Amino acid sequence: MSDNAAPVFTIEKIYVKDLSLEIPHAPQAFLSREQPEVQVELHTAGKSLDEGVYEVSVSVTVTARAADKTLFLVEANQAGIFQLRNVSSEEVDPILSIACANMLFPYVRETVSDVVNRAGFPPVYLAPVNFESIYHQRLAQAQAASSAQEVPIQ
Repeated sequence: MSDNAAPVFTIEKIYVKDLSLEIPHAPQAFLSREQPEVQVELHTAGKSLDEGVYEVSVSVTVTARAADKTLFLVEANQAGIFQLRNVSSEEVDPILSIACANMLFPYVRETVSDVVNRAGFPPVYLAPVNFESIYHQRLAQAQAASSAQEVPIQ
């Protein structure tokens, strides 16, 4: 990193990388009067595409069940291409894991809500996510796993 070059952070593209909707018990799923249980899974990933160019994705899986039947299953993967220049290598992972994920989350949130609504169900509104906390938890888990592997067995 050059001392006189200002850091550059730009969004090159934001896009839906993958989107899936399943309603395995249609049309009976629409007749259920039982309040569904909604489960949400969230994953983030990042990879280098070229020097200073990265793809980050936020994947969400939403499953709604009533009784023993799945009403619907939505899988959405929102991605973005970001350019980072003149940034130290130590700063890249936090920027991708926190800042980029924060930028992508509103898009995936809207995509999930829209597809569920278009499927004929009340929209699902995903709660805000603290990607900074997730990042620090992941670091702590990695450090704990690393420490556990270094303990000699007697």
